[in-house]
Amino acid sequence: MKTTLISMLIFCFVSLGFAQQPEKEAVQQVIQSAYVDGIHNRAGIEKIREGFHPGFEMLGKRNDMLTKFPIYSWIESIEQAITSEETTAEKPTITAKFPLIDISGDAAMAKVELYRNEQHLFTDYLLLYKFEKGWKIVSKSYYRIPE
Repeated sequence: MKTTLISMLIFCFVSLGFAQQPEKEAVQQVIQSAYVDGIHNRAGIEKIREGFHPGFEMLGKRNDMLTKFPIYSWIESIEQAITSEETTAEKPTITAKFPLIDISGDAAMAKVELYRNEQHLFTDYLLLYKFEKGWKIVSKSYYRIPE
């Protein structure tokens, strides 16, 4: 009896993990497309708009003060960078590792490590919610790796 109960509990926990796998893949795909490719690799403003909620804010810390940067300001700065002369040179691709994606219902958190030429640049913590049209990035905090 005890063995049967333990077997059933293990089966339930394993099943829950497998059930979440498609959602974790969906979260990772949104982050890869909108954030890594859209923002960092300049693959298109539409990718950004598809994966970020309009109410998104990036939170930062500067001189012990909290800073906020909304997505519309980030998009404006990317559009300016794309049209500037600085972007004419070929830039190395930014790649990402996803050491953690955790989902609870319609909320998710992802730890994302960004690299350029295998050099670790940032560790980002992205928060997402699932809406009718899928997962959207709603907030970000980050740590910039010292050079």
